[in-house]
Amino acid sequence: MPETIALGQPTVGDEELDAIRAVFESGWLSGAGPTCQALEARFASEVSGTAHALATSNCGSALHLGLKVLGAGPGDEVIVGDYTFPATGHSVAWTGATPVFADIRPDIWSADPAAVEAAITPRTVGIIAVDVFGQPADFDELRAIADRHGLWLMEDAACSAGATYKGRPAGGLADIATFSFHGRKGITAGEGGALTTDDAELAAHARKLHTYGIAPAISREGSTDLPLPEFDELGYNYRLSDLAAGVMLAQLDRLPTLLANRRKVAGWYEELLADVDQVTAPVALEDREHPWQSYVVTLDQGVDRGAVAAYLRSHGVQCNFGTYASHLQPVYGFSKSLPVSADLFRRHLAIPMHANLTEGEVDRVVTTLGEALVAARA
Repeated sequence: MPETIALGQPTVGDEELDAIRAVFESGWLSGAGPTCQALEARFASEVSGTAHALATSNCGSALHLGLKVLGAGPGDEVIVGDYTFPATGHSVAWTGATPVFADIRPDIWSADPAAVEAAITPRTVGIIAVDVFGQPADFDELRAIADRHGLWLMEDAACSAGATYKGRPAGGLADIATFSFHGRKGITAGEGGALTTDDAELAAHARKLHTYGIAPAISREGSTDLPLPEFDELGYNYRLSDLAAGVMLAQLDRLPTLLANRRKVAGWYEELLADVDQVTAPVALEDREHPWQSYVVTLDQGVDRGAVAAYLRSHGVQCNFGTYASHLQPVYGFSKSLPVSADLFRRHLAIPMHANLTEGEVDRVVTTLGEALVAARA
């Protein structure tokens, strides 16, 4: 069998190793230290364009912190764009609030603003819009809905580092946004995340909660007396280690090149897939820049996705489903039907996408996909 083409692959090397070595030499390896501070400053200025960024242990913890400081709790409802990894819905449930899922646009798969507005009840306190696979949701329309009903707006920008919406960077499109540094994301430390906001009060509260409810230890570094922090609020251990922050600083240096490479790969795919029957390439809208965290195609109705996936994998091309129609997951007990999300959940197929792909590998992926579709039809 030919060499396997990976579904996702990080771009790491000597720069990341040098960054880790620098953290070792600093003597501060644990969370919320000086390297985290450096990462937060750069992330806010270079990625989200916000006044504040907070490095977290992962995107789920960032989502939970955001919901906590926005005040979500028992008895509340939070509207969530349905097509997303369940970390989004889980984070709402962790606060005691109820996630209410809204159906999605059939083209870019983020929350349909009309469906969001239709889901609002007297118990609704906020909206989480998901940038599906990195392409920003419809934030002008969603902001208007939120303002009209007195709601807050969050951006789940887990996949969106480097994306823009009408010239504005992802991460600065809502009251709070959250990012992921998981291994399949555009920039990665293996795990980790960030919370971004322009609101100083929300940022300070999130920083307190992410260190058990007190200021991080670095705030007491060099003190000549013996400060005794007091715990007056229940917090969490949601800090990113300085080792991971060092890796992320090196990844920020790479970000422009990584984005350019992913967009080049997406262009190759779009051109080649135009000649393949029974599959539709993803849509990238002109008013937003897509970072292409994943490349997800839509199979025609009636295509046996399982057979296509099995063929691809047996011929050395990794693949997977797209993401989840969250409302179908039993954990939520959600009874309403969301037909667009449910349909795409059955028909989406993620094919290899990362910054290291060559044109020859993309050609092989598309050729093998065409063969798989013919075999599945037979």
